[in-house]
Amino acid sequence: MDETTARPGVRLHCDAPLAAGAPVELGEARAHYLRNVMRMRAGDVVSLFSAAHGEWAARIEALSRASCVAVPVAALRPPAAEDGPWLCFAPIKRARLDAMVEKATELGASRLLPVFTRHTAMERVNVERLASIATEAAEQCERLSVPEVAAPATLAELLAGWPAGRMLVVADETGGGAPIAAALAGASFPLAILAGPEGGFARAELDALARAVFVRRVGLGPRILRADTAAIAALAILQALAGDGAIAPRAASRARDGIIHGA
Repeated sequence: MDETTARPGVRLHCDAPLAAGAPVELGEARAHYLRNVMRMRAGDVVSLFSAAHGEWAARIEALSRASCVAVPVAALRPPAAEDGPWLCFAPIKRARLDAMVEKATELGASRLLPVFTRHTAMERVNVERLASIATEAAEQCERLSVPEVAAPATLAELLAGWPAGRMLVVADETGGGAPIAAALAGASFPLAILAGPEGGFARAELDALARAVFVRRVGLGPRILRADTAAIAALAILQALAGDGAIAPRAASRARDGIIHGA
């Protein structure tokens, strides 16, 4: 490949099967992005990835206003499961919610679950928009997978349908939980985090959480945190406690550049 035209920094998540020499149709939205935003053209190189098929350098074979065809030419990373923590959250105002989804993706969350509580201020959640934000964040942060955005549920529905074997860590602003590092000492990972609404959990909700055997209430420090801050802080702490076996972004970039420039 011609390294003067290759642009390995452009990463796109792709649900289609990825294999050497097999053309992939990227669709009108991606064609618009590559052609009009990134100013790319036929012959340029992008990175296509998914958890199921890994990451590939792909040469753009055809690019028009309405379509784009790219052909994988070199494997960059093998497929890898990324079973990170789940983030359950009460929907908050749009700008803060968008930022929370973006940062949760960067911090390795594998599933995002909107939860309506008694004090939740927002009445609706645009799942498709959140999924788009998560996809863009995954493309930027070098992960292979994109978090699933689940359909909204009530807190009662969440607790009633909770899967066996996964602990639910609740950020308790009332001070009823032990410091998170101490509370999770020896815990099995991955876990799930529940961040409450801006008005906090109702008393009945705290009682229901206390009765659930899979719930562990934790504290995040001496200050009252905004709902989005609490979610991001808890995810960062979990990542530090559990460790992260994923390829470091810089190492992945070096590997990708070496393959592309040496092909």
